[in-house]
Amino acid sequence: MAEPTAAEQLQRMVGGFRVSQAIHVAAELGISDLLSGGPLSADELAARARAHPRSLYRLLRALSTVGVYEELPDGRFRSTAIGEALRSDAPDSLTGWARLVGRPYFWQAWSALGHSVRTGENAFRSVYGEDVWSYRAARPEESEIFDGAMTALASTDVASVMDAYDFGRFDTIADIGGGRGAFLAAILDRWPHLTGVLTDQAHVVAGAPKLLEAAGVAQRCRIEAGSFFDAVPTDADAYVLKSVIHDWADEDSVRILATCRRDMPADAVVLLVERVLTGLNQNPVGAFSDLNMLVAPGGQERTEDEYRSLLASAGLSHVRTTVSSSGYAVVEAVRA
Repeated sequence: MAEPTAAEQLQRMVGGFRVSQAIHVAAELGISDLLSGGPLSADELAARARAHPRSLYRLLRALSTVGVYEELPDGRFRSTAIGEALRSDAPDSLTGWARLVGRPYFWQAWSALGHSVRTGENAFRSVYGEDVWSYRAARPEESEIFDGAMTALASTDVASVMDAYDFGRFDTIADIGGGRGAFLAAILDRWPHLTGVLTDQAHVVAGAPKLLEAAGVAQRCRIEAGSFFDAVPTDADAYVLKSVIHDWADEDSVRILATCRRDMPADAVVLLVERVLTGLNQNPVGAFSDLNMLVAPGGQERTEDEYRSLLASAGLSHVRTTVSSSGYAVVEAVRA
C-alpha cells in the first residue's frame, strides 16, 4: 500500500473525533469486557449490551479498521491488544478516560476552543457560565466518571514515575488533590514502610476507601477531606501533587503551592508530577493536553522554567526535575 499523501494524512487527523467517539461508545457498552471470554458476533454482543444489532455491527466494523477489534471471517469479533486496554479489569485500563472524553459536556466545551484561542478565556466557562469543577460537583454522575478517568490515567503512568523517582526515601507522603488515591496506593504498595495521607474534596475522597482497601494499603493511609486552597496536612515529609497544578492558572497555582509551603514541615519537599513541555515540534501528548487545559479546567501545561517561576512565587526553590519514560516528570522543590 502506498504511503498516504499529506492530504490523506490531514483527512485522517480531521476525522479523528469519529474514532474517539466510537471508542467512547464501545467503552460505555462494555464491549471489551464482553469479549473477554472469546469472540462473539454482533448479535450476541448486542443482546448482552442492550444495543441495536446492526448498528453495533457497524460500530465494531469501524473500530476493527483502526485496530481496536478484529472482525473474523465467520462474522464474529475479538479484542486486540488495544481493545484489551478497554477492559475494566485490565491493569492499564483506559475505560474511565474513554468514558469521559465522549461526554456531551466535554465535547461542547471543546467546540468553543476557537473562542479560547481568540480571547484567551476558558472555553468551558464561556459555554456553561461556571467552572468545570462546580459543574461536576453539582452532577454526581459526571463527577464519578471524571474520577474514574483520573484513576485510569494514574494507573498508566504510575509505574514509570516510580521507576524514575525514589519515593521510598520518605516516611510519610501526602497526596494533595489525589482523587480516589490510585497514585498514592501504588506508591504505598511498592514501599511498605511508607504511610500516606490522601486529601481532596469530600465528594471525591468518598470513593477512596474502596480503592485503598482493594490495594491492601488502607491501614497505612489516612484520608482527609478539604480544599488545597485552604490547608494541607502538616505531618508529611513529601507533598505530592500529581496532575494538579496543570489544572490551574498561574495565580491559583501559586495559591496552592503557597498553602503547601505554609503548612508543611520546614524540611519537607514538594513534588509536582506533571508533563513538562520541552523542545520544538515534540511531545504531542503534552501539547494537546495543554489545549485540554485551555478548554476545560482553565490551566496549562508548562516548561521547567515556568514551573521554576511558579515555585519561586510561592516561596519554594526548585531542586531537580526527574523525567520518567512515560513523559511525566517529578519536579522537586523545597522552601526557599
